[in-house]
Amino acid sequence: MSVAPEREATLLAFDYGEKRIGVAVGNSLTKSARPLVVVQNRNRDYRFAELGKLIGEWKPDALVVGLPMHPDGTPHAMTQQAKRFGNQLNGRFNLPVTWVDERYSSVEAEAGVRSGVARAELLDAEAACIILQQYFEESGLPR
Repeated sequence: MSVAPEREATLLAFDYGEKRIGVAVGNSLTKSARPLVVVQNRNRDYRFAELGKLIGEWKPDALVVGLPMHPDGTPHAMTQQAKRFGNQLNGRFNLPVTWVDERYSSVEAEAGVRSGVARAELLDAEAACIILQQYFEESGLPR
């Protein structure tokens, strides 16, 4: 799914993890993203209730989910979990979902925390922000 370049769209991005889900928000016109919040992944009901509140508040046009892969590009256990999570988002909220290779987003987010650019408590949200920025860069939307 790609957002039409002439139309402004709000997107939410997710860095899915078994314990926490990082969330970022972005704008397709400015091609900018920012970390939003970290949602605890306590259980399915809690997870989707919290994400539903965010989707209701931000009213995104589309969703982006990070797809974890091994460094060589092969899938691993979390790859399937992230795919399932994205499919559930699509099914529950009827919004298009795009997956983005997130091989190094967490490493990049941790580097941002170490350098003082990002806040440690928002590490997972910072990773979601990196995923969304990568989506904007790969989508070919003009700046």
